Amino acid sequence: MAKILDGKGFPMSGPADASLHLAVFSDYRCPACRRAFPALEEAIRKDADVRVIYKDWPIFGPPSEQAARVALASAEQGIYPAVHRRLMTDSRAIDDGMLRNVVTEAGGDWTRTIAYLTSHDEQISALLRTNGQQALAIGLPGTPGYLAGPVLVIGAIDEADFTRLFARARAS
Repeated sequence: MAKILDGKGFPMSGPADASLHLAVFSDYRCPACRRAFPALEEAIRKDADVRVIYKDWPIFGPPSEQAARVALASAEQGIYPAVHRRLMTDSRAIDDGMLRNVVTEAGGDWTRTIAYLTSHDEQISALLRTNGQQALAIGLPGTPGYLAGPVLVIGAIDEADFTRLFARARAS
């Protein structure tokens, strides 16, 4: 679990010295992930001492994998959190046009994203494989999954549950 929570090499957001690290395993086409996302964002906003480690785990087919690859490629421009947020809240079908729009709305350069995706294909594939291996190693049957310190929660939860998860993890 420590290797998952150190986050090295994966997109992250929040204070580097946060008292709690939270690994979020999600898929952009997962209805439960999308339903829980606003509650997670609000709980993190209120807490302000949580470091999120994003673990893209595209298990809902090729569009999910395409979205995860674009999101990971956008990290090079420093816009991963904004791209992630847009992909979690955009109701359009995932295709090239939608992904281009998401990247540009997040302040990114689509051509640069695609160039990075092409030149770093194996590195991005390795990140996705690692996320899948880690998810299975901690017993996740699917998405979403939240690992806060030693505490694992499987499935969509609400803001109050995230707040309790943060407190429980800090107490462990």
